[in-house]
Amino acid sequence: MEFRFTQLRDVPVEGIVALHRDPKVLRHLPLATVAFDTAACERWLADKEAQWDRHGHGPRAILVDGRFAGWGGLQRETDDVDLALVMFPRYWGLGPPISREILRIGFDELGVESVTARLPESRTRTAGLGRMGFRRDGVVSIDGVRFVRFRLRASDRHDVWARRV
Repeated sequence: MEFRFTQLRDVPVEGIVALHRDPKVLRHLPLATVAFDTAACERWLADKEAQWDRHGHGPRAILVDGRFAGWGGLQRETDDVDLALVMFPRYWGLGPPISREILRIGFDELGVESVTARLPESRTRTAGLGRMGFRRDGVVSIDGVRFVRFRLRASDRHDVWARRV
């Protein structure tokens, strides 16, 4: 399967709404407490697009073999540049190569010093982040929900990624 990134506005709103209503996806999005309809999606899209204006990076739609598979990218969370990846379950196996490409863009093209990933405490399977070089970096609370924060520094990823070649 081949993937590519495109602007979120390039995919039908119905696809984004369907992703954000998928029960398996919602299990991993504890902050998704509002009914995600077309109006909510339009507000969400405006927020994601504004990140590009403010920071020069943000999330994009991910197409796999030309079909909308989800969204991901680097987005700001407080002072951190955070890796975001939300995909339909049938594409979850593509998470590692997509994440690596997002990280490559962040480190090599944008010059980011470090990237965080935040998982709800209920997510106990974190070995994939470790294989990419992320290390546990504390616990943060967002809107009353606790997340484990992981961090990958640009200087560390070359060592980890070189061993994987």
